[in-house]
Amino acid sequence: MKPLIAPSMLSADFLRLGEEVDMINNSEADWFHLDIMDGVFVPNISFGIPVVKAISILAVKPLDVHLMIVQPERYINAFRDAGADILTIHYEASTHLHRSLQAIRQAGMKAGIVLNPHTPVNVLESIVENADLILIMSVNPGFGGQEFIRQSLNKISDLKEMIIQRGLDTLIEVDGGVNRHNAKELIVAGADVLVAGNAIFKSADPIEEIRQLKSIF
Repeated sequence: MKPLIAPSMLSADFLRLGEEVDMINNSEADWFHLDIMDGVFVPNISFGIPVVKAISILAVKPLDVHLMIVQPERYINAFRDAGADILTIHYEASTHLHRSLQAIRQAGMKAGIVLNPHTPVNVLESIVENADLILIMSVNPGFGGQEFIRQSLNKISDLKEMIIQRGLDTLIEVDGGVNRHNAKELIVAGADVLVAGNAIFKSADPIEEIRQLKSIF
């Protein structure tokens, strides 16, 4: 099965944002991946609701919004209204995770859980059924261009086994240091969705780079 490709707009050229959105629209990519950082949960600030809304006006593919913020439950409806189709929140940031996932689904979006590199997948034992996807961070969140953490492959494999054993169709997404050189390993381990930022937007031919990632299998 071919992986879903979700270019990370954090690596896009924001002086040419409309052109970058059009490029993704016209590529083989499946989703737009949007990283929202608050400077508190992670040591960086990215962009917020107005930028998500602007992208949603031009985008013809689903918006996969990753909240790297404290108290993400406060903004569920705001991101829904801005155009999010998928909303992922961190296990480490949500005190009442089950309630938050329910609220995301009730708002009409797909609900996802994100795990930081240090968080083991066994914390999902009692909650995985309530998520449409699980995002494994393969770098420490907050900055693009970091080196892939290879231990993430074991986490993906363990998570895939958990999902299969329970007969679920939960997707596994991977974000951080993803490129065509490690994509096959990630897919073999069990990844369904590959988030790539610099690998796509810093390449000489982003559309071809997406095509290469899409055709790994």
